[in-house]
Amino acid sequence: MEDKKGSLNAGSAAKAGISFGSALAMVISYTTWHSVGWAIIHGLMSWVYVIYFILRY
Repeated sequence: MEDKKGSLNAGSAAKAGISFGSALAMVISYTTWHSVGWAIIHGLMSWVYVIYFILRY
């Protein structure tokens, strides 16, 4: 199978999802708590914090 340029394989799709989840968690955290420290911690937790925030608020 040839890999077309610009197409996503499973590995790059998963990596993009993890990156997006981290960025989303950091933005939500910073706008809620106004703290860079909490934003970093929540960015490391990624999708866990995003799902928690959706369920909590």
